[in-house]
Amino acid sequence: MSRRCALTGKGPLSGNNVSHAHNKTRCVQRPNIQEKRLYVPELGRVVRLKLSARALRTVTKKGLMRFLKDEGLTLKDVARPVSGR
Repeated sequence: MSRRCALTGKGPLSGNNVSHAHNKTRCVQRPNIQEKRLYVPELGRVVRLKLSARALRTVTKKGLMRFLKDEGLTLKDVARPVSGR
């Protein structure tokens, strides 16, 4: 399972922890990815998305379809099928 936001493409970053003595050890900064089921009123159905917490805030503010339109994406590009429906 990839740790990548379906809407923004935000993924893990790598870098170094640097101590006071300037010793460097590798570290990974992972994005806060959540798997959410979102209701889309324009379509009248639920879609499943893996998105970052930042993208979830924006979708809550704008709405999913408007967010996708602004990013130049379609629902088929990002949505995963909802099982059990």
